[in-house]
Formats: sequence, structure tokens, C-alpha cells
Amino acid sequence: MFEYDKRIFKHFSYLLILQLIPIFYISSYLIYEINKHLFQKQMLYYGIAAIAFVVAALIPWRRILWWFAPLFYLLNLALLIAVEFVGKSVLGAQRWIEIPGIGITIQPSEFIKVNVIMLLAYLISKKPPPRNGYGIIGFFVLSLVIIIPFVIIAKEPDLGTALVLLITGYGILFIIGIDWKIWVTIFILAGAGAPLVYEHGLKPYQKKRIHDMINKPSYQVRQALIAIGSGGINGQSKEESTQTQLKFLPVSSTDFIFAYLGERFGLKGMVTVIALYILLILHLLYLSAKYSGDYLIKTFSAGLAFLFFVYMGVNIFMIIGLAPVVGLPLPMFSHGGTSFIIFAVIFGILQNLIAFKDYNRYTSDAKITMQTKSKLT
Repeated sequence: MFEYDKRIFKHFSYLLILQLIPIFYISSYLIYEINKHLFQKQMLYYGIAAIAFVVAALIPWRRILWWFAPLFYLLNLALLIAVEFVGKSVLGAQRWIEIPGIGITIQPSEFIKVNVIMLLAYLISKKPPPRNGYGIIGFFVLSLVIIIPFVIIAKEPDLGTALVLLITGYGILFIIGIDWKIWVTIFILAGAGAPLVYEHGLKPYQKKRIHDMINKPSYQVRQALIAIGSGGINGQSKEESTQTQLKFLPVSSTDFIFAYLGERFGLKGMVTVIALYILLILHLLYLSAKYSGDYLIKTFSAGLAFLFFVYMGVNIFMIIGLAPVVGLPLPMFSHGGTSFIIFAVIFGILQNLIAFKDYNRYTSDAKITMQTKSKLT
């Protein structure tokens, strides 16, 4: 099952791993200041994520994706549909399935992100795009992979996660290559249909969030802006960070941790973290371009880049009042386990694909060698 080979260490993208270390350090430092108990839990999540990364990096994904990517996708879709009937409802949202007997809940909408990237990678590798990009038929087939889980997740309702999936999926297709006329048509239809979607497709609380963003910021956003403003250029000490220490800033360790970063380390700290994310995203896009002939690597690196971009962009814009408040954490920075582990798994898969980028060539060489020996004997 596991593919242990010296090529894993020879071809690893070590820079990609090193780029994550300062993000982890700043995050854990802030969480430690907010709550030492949460810091201990975060260290546990780091340990689980590290194990998940190593396991994912050792699994022979090139063979598994070729045989099982459609099955993984269908199983996850079945779990998403099951949420509708046996899901556990929390605060009006039905997104979780409780495992009988042990009381642990899982959120299938988190795992579908990995499965969508897997199936897109499988389909694109099986039938690469022509020179001018996929036409309408190819685009339609790949769109179904994205649209079906998007509709199911949006119905839970979990519009934030659904939009992440939608933007990431179509971001991958943009990088892979689609006929430009299709994109133009989509943008025109999206612009024309936006008022109808707002009027008939959104729930009242979702409309309220958009209304609050445009008119009057919600309580959470106001407190976040106060925290960021009080930090100034250089930030202030832990004792003077009253927005967080006196609990005015809500969920300061999770969705609004960027506001505490601004309160604690000021504009310099926020710019530093944003720069770290931008460099990471650019590196992932560089890998996508570097291995342009390997559609498995290209799809996974592009998908991971868009996941980081959407999570980071929405989270920061939400905190400063330029996007509606949705439950999206700052990727691999906010306190939490599920999202962090999912990102670790995707990183592990990408590292394995890079390490075994010459898998097919090595296999072919081995076959040629065996045939040559057979002829000689």
C-alpha cells in the first residue's frame, strides 16, 4: 500500500514545507497568548496533521487515483446526500454526520474538496485538454464534478464552503485550459443572473449578511476593526490588547484570528502574514507551470493554490468588512483541526506526485530492461 522509495526524499519540494513553518509559528504564538488550553489542542492537531501528511506522502497516489478516484468521489457524494437524512443539525445548519457509538462527528463537505481535486486530476490526466483548451463538451463534463457537490453543500446550508469549492474547481479549469469563448459566456450569464440569485437563491440570513456588509458592519466586524485599528503600525503588548483579552473580539482564535494579529503586531504583522501566503500561492502556481506536462501535479498544485487564495481572501476581507461574514478560517493559521488536516493531506498528495513524477518513465525503463534481458537469454 505504501510506496517507500528514496525518490520521495530526492524530489520533495522542501521549499514548500519551509514556507509553512513561519505561518505555523506565528499562529501558535497567537493561540498560546489567547488560550493555553487551545494551544495544547493546536499542538495535538499539528501532530495529527504531521502524521496525515507523512501517510499521504507515502501512499502511491498515481496508481490509486487511476483506479479509485471516481469511487472516492461517489462515496463522498453519498455522505453529502446522507447528511440530508441522518445529519446532525447545529445552529440551524445540518452539515455533520455522527458516527454511532463514539459520538464523533464528521463534516463530509470538508472532504469533498479533496475528492473533487482528485477526480478532476483523474479526468484531465485521462483526456488532456487540446491546444486551445477544452470545448463545450469537455467543460460540461468537468463542470458536473464541481456543480453537483456545490448544490448539495449550498443546500445544507453552507454557502461559504460551497463557494470555496466552486471557485477552486473553476480556478483549476482556468489554469488547465478552457476555450476563452466559454469564459466570456459564463461571465455574461453570471452578471445577468446575479440579481435573480440574490432574490430567489439566498436565504434571509444570507441576505442580511450582505446587507450588513454594504450598509452597517455587524458586531463581529466592528470589534475586529477596533482591534486592528488599536494595533496601529507596530501593534501593542498582550496586556494592552484589550479587544481580545477582555473578550470583545469574538472567536479570536478561529475565524477572527487575523484581527488579533493586527491588534498584537499591527500593520507590519498583517503585511508579513499576507506576504507569506502570497509567496506560498505563487510557489504553488510555479509548480503548476513547471510540471505543465504532468496533469496530476498541475491539477493538485493549482487546486491547493486556489484553496489558499480563496480561504485567505474571504477571511481577511470578511474581517475588514469587505465580504459577508462566513465561517471560513484563515488556512493553516486559525485554531482548528479538520481544515488543517485536510490541507496537510493535500500537501502530502502533492509531494508524493512530485516525488514520483517520473514513475511512468521508470516503469517503462524497467519493462525495456526486462525485455532486453529476455532477448539476451
